Amino acid sequence: MNNTIRSYRGLEIYPLVYPHQPRSADGARHYDAGFDAAVKISRRGTDNMPSTSRVFRVPSTSPFSTTGGARMASANYAEQVIDGMVAGQSIVGL
Repeated sequence: MNNTIRSYRGLEIYPLVYPHQPRSADGARHYDAGFDAAVKISRRGTDNMPSTSRVFRVPSTSPFSTTGGARMASANYAEQVIDGMVAGQSIVGL
């Protein structure tokens, strides 16, 4: 998959999308079971390299049906975390 990096309020957002069901013992993938999502939020240091980061799992009551939907949910969730709108999640220390 192509990594998409977004910037929001000076932080970088990396959507992380993965199959809801792990590979079978025979190596088969189960994309039809949907996808889960997380997001990595990082800050660049003075040398323009990512210095600190934190990963947040995107809460969902059921798997996302497409990778695109999971990516959009990751970006939206990251913005909510950065804006301090998610109870129990914080970017303090980044």
